[in-house]
Amino acid sequence: HALGMTVIAEGVETQEQLDVVRAIGCDLVQGFLYSPAVGVDEATRMLRDGFSEERLAA
Repeated sequence: HALGMTVIAEGVETQEQLDVVRAIGCDLVQGFLYSPAVGVDEATRMLRDGFSEERLAA
């Protein structure tokens, strides 16, 4: 943040980890908590169809 950059936490797998990265001010989060790695076809479908609220709230 001090450099004017967005901070992304990678590899977040648990709610506890999410709570910590939110508490320290990470702007964005990615990891298995939200979705396992997916192939090209599934990623394309997800981008085309959008993301369910349940999946994003996981």
